Amino acid sequence: MRRIFIKKLETTGEYFIFLGVLIRSVVKRPFRFAQYLMEVEHLGINSLFIIILSGSAMGMIFALQMVVMLQPFQAEIGTGAAVAVAMSREIAPVITTLMLIAKNGSAMAAELGTMRVTEQIDSLESMSISAEHYLVLPKVVASLLVFPILTLLSNMVGTLGAFIISINLFNIDSASYLDYLFDFLSPRDVFVGLIKSLVMGFIVSTICCFFGLRTSQGAKGVGDSATKAVVASSVSILVADYLLATLMLQVIYA
Repeated sequence: MRRIFIKKLETTGEYFIFLGVLIRSVVKRPFRFAQYLMEVEHLGINSLFIIILSGSAMGMIFALQMVVMLQPFQAEIGTGAAVAVAMSREIAPVITTLMLIAKNGSAMAAELGTMRVTEQIDSLESMSISAEHYLVLPKVVASLLVFPILTLLSNMVGTLGAFIISINLFNIDSASYLDYLFDFLSPRDVFVGLIKSLVMGFIVSTICCFFGLRTSQGAKGVGDSATKAVVASSVSILVADYLLATLMLQVIYA
């Protein structure tokens, strides 16, 4: 147990050293904008379908549960407000990030891991090309751009899905439904979700790239790195979500 604990501490220390190297590489030239755009396309545009599907599904499911809970109090008209606030603050950032971890986070770790075990990264370093600047930085910057946009999209389709379910299945008056929704939903609710997605995008991209660069032991090591990256980033974003929620409730909603 002690050896495992020490190993985890060493890994954490190496991660923060990696972050330091990455931050220093931000101001280094050249700025490879073509790579940034390619990563944005890969991480964002190619993920639109899964985000729309997962976001709308979560909104519909949450609407079904809320209507059933509110019907005994004859307050089902507040379903839209409850779904919109919950999607904005919590559900959209978390479900979007988890979907992107499954789709893109594991791919980041596997890509960099494969390059490490096939000595492509060693070749770059032999030419004095920093792997953090050339390979990792475009993925991190693209994640910081893509995660908030996809979170906003998930929020919109989730709220729309809840509206469709509530109006068509439970015959809730649409005008009253929307009136309650816009009364209770404020811009700061959406703002909180976007801040969370920005932080989560940074956490996911850096953790997955970190484990990818540390890959060893051939093909087996690539699989292990992808698994560790997914597990570590998933746990980290849930912890970060709790800490951010606590902080924002005290600062923004005080």
